[in-house]
Amino acid sequence: MRISELARAAGCHLETVRYYERIGLLPRPLRSGAGYRSYGPRDVERLRFIVRSRALGFGLDEIRGLLRLAAAGDLPCGEADELARTHLAQVEAKRRELDAMAAELRGMLDACRHGTTATCTILRALAERG
Repeated sequence: MRISELARAAGCHLETVRYYERIGLLPRPLRSGAGYRSYGPRDVERLRFIVRSRALGFGLDEIRGLLRLAAAGDLPCGEADELARTHLAQVEAKRRELDAMAAELRGMLDACRHGTTATCTILRALAERG
């Protein structure tokens, strides 16, 4: 299959495929006689793995580690477990930060009296030190 078909099969943009090739997450594909990239089912599987990992917020280095573990096949999954647990802790910390931001924004909006910009409580709150 060509790059556009691979991208479609994995649910990403073809520029994303090119980027992952450039940074080594995807191996360089075989080329047809006309120079077109040629991909197979293993490439689709690998790209889907990467796309799903990115959707869960894993960083590129974390994905490299996960791909390495997936390729090994016979190692205990403790390292994958630790990567996922560490990532979950980071996601939960980020969620707490976002919840705090949302609460602060709700408070600013609740205090808004729809006056003029000179008396705007939102603009005043943004100008104050936290």
